[in-house]
Amino acid sequence: MAPASIVIDDADPDCADARVLVGELTQALAAISGDGGTASFEPADVRTARACFVLARDARGVLLGCAALRPLDADTGEVKRMYARPGTRGVGAALLAHLERRAQALTYTALVLETRRINTRAVAFYARHGYQRIANYGKYVGRANAICLGKTLHAPAPLAQTD
Repeated sequence: MAPASIVIDDADPDCADARVLVGELTQALAAISGDGGTASFEPADVRTARACFVLARDARGVLLGCAALRPLDADTGEVKRMYARPGTRGVGAALLAHLERRAQALTYTALVLETRRINTRAVAFYARHGYQRIANYGKYVGRANAICLGKTLHAPAPLAQTD
């Protein structure tokens, strides 16, 4: 189902709606890789000034997906808990585009993420959106089952001045 409109708003990662979606994501990841990824995300990480957790809904308010952005360092944000419910179309792309715009507004120059190598659908999704393989970083260094991806963000074009 392709929602007519996707509304993306900030939310607390511990709110009931977020817990539902993160729970679904955890189950889906566990089915794919044997690990739900819960050890790699702390809600407190997205309650800082340069972070966010967002929920996507359709025009009727039906939950469609979620995503998070947290600082990795001064110039780099990390995408976490990216999830679009099965059967939805365009939700993942809308969430990722939202995080990229948000990251630019927060002055990040790059975004990175990790997924499991076995999660070929996610790897292909990110590749379609300009993410390329990078060296494994942080706790993913030396983990053969992890694949890290990154994308350089370009500054938004300046607004044209009119006289």
